[in-house]
Amino acid sequence: MAKKRIHYFWNPETLSFERIYTSFRDRLFFGLRHLLVAGMGGLVVLALINLFFDSPRVKSLKEENDRLQTQYELLSRRVEHAYEILDDIQERDNNFYRALLHAEPISSSIRKGSFAGTERYDSLKDLSSARLVIGASQQVDMLRKQLYVQSQSFDELVGILKENESFQKCVPAIQPLKNKDLKQTASGFGVRLDPIYGTPRFHSGMDFTAKRGTEVYATGDGVVVQAARDGGYGNCIIVNHGFGYQTMYAHLDSYNVKNGAKVTRGQVIGFVGDTGKATGVHLHYEVHYNGKTVNPANYYYMDLTPEEYDIMVEMAANSGHVYD
Repeated sequence: MAKKRIHYFWNPETLSFERIYTSFRDRLFFGLRHLLVAGMGGLVVLALINLFFDSPRVKSLKEENDRLQTQYELLSRRVEHAYEILDDIQERDNNFYRALLHAEPISSSIRKGSFAGTERYDSLKDLSSARLVIGASQQVDMLRKQLYVQSQSFDELVGILKENESFQKCVPAIQPLKNKDLKQTASGFGVRLDPIYGTPRFHSGMDFTAKRGTEVYATGDGVVVQAARDGGYGNCIIVNHGFGYQTMYAHLDSYNVKNGAKVTRGQVIGFVGDTGKATGVHLHYEVHYNGKTVNPANYYYMDLTPEEYDIMVEMAANSGHVYD
């Protein structure tokens, strides 16, 4: 057991050392003072350690946070790529498939409308990486909603197709001659240069180059309503497909059908020539819907892949010269 220290002081009046007696209050004060100084020193040391050195737990949390950030960025890029693909599908659905089947396009507010309220993510707010987790969840939920809407759209279109098998047979859905390599595509629908006058004019169909006598096919089931010479169109065949559709095949060398004949898709109805107002051997092909000419390139979905279709549209759009 440690001995208690005894303190003395020199008394010049008595010329002797006299003992100093400290009160309990003084001893308590001195003790608390020492404890306070020691505690403050310890806190300073601890603060310096925390400032310059991470604890194993903090270091582990930082590494985990870095990994989560990297995974979140990777997931975001994948979701963005999925959105790009979905946007292309939605564009084709509205402007091609639904237009072809005369179904109303789906509005952007339905396809891409946001969720009402954010309470669905309240349970994630207590997580250590709540911002990343909630952000990723919102992206995935929006993507899932748009995929659901698109799936419903395809189901609707399948239903329309099943109910309209005769429409499927009659709609002009192939190219009017063999053009798998697309090299016969000469000019497309729209404003082009007149081959004789050299001035811009509206070209109401598509031109295909081919050798004289090349077979020309009916692009859908229907009835021949004209197989005769027709002014600048030369030898011309017009097929009524029903459902508001008619197709015209112009500048033919000769016919393979007569007025009133029933034809089926892919049947040879005539042969390529240069009769009428034509500057070269070619086929001029038109599609009419409800009495108005429409772009034939929108109706080749049965014998062109999406990639081939895109190439054909680009080729037709870039050609400014027509043959009739």
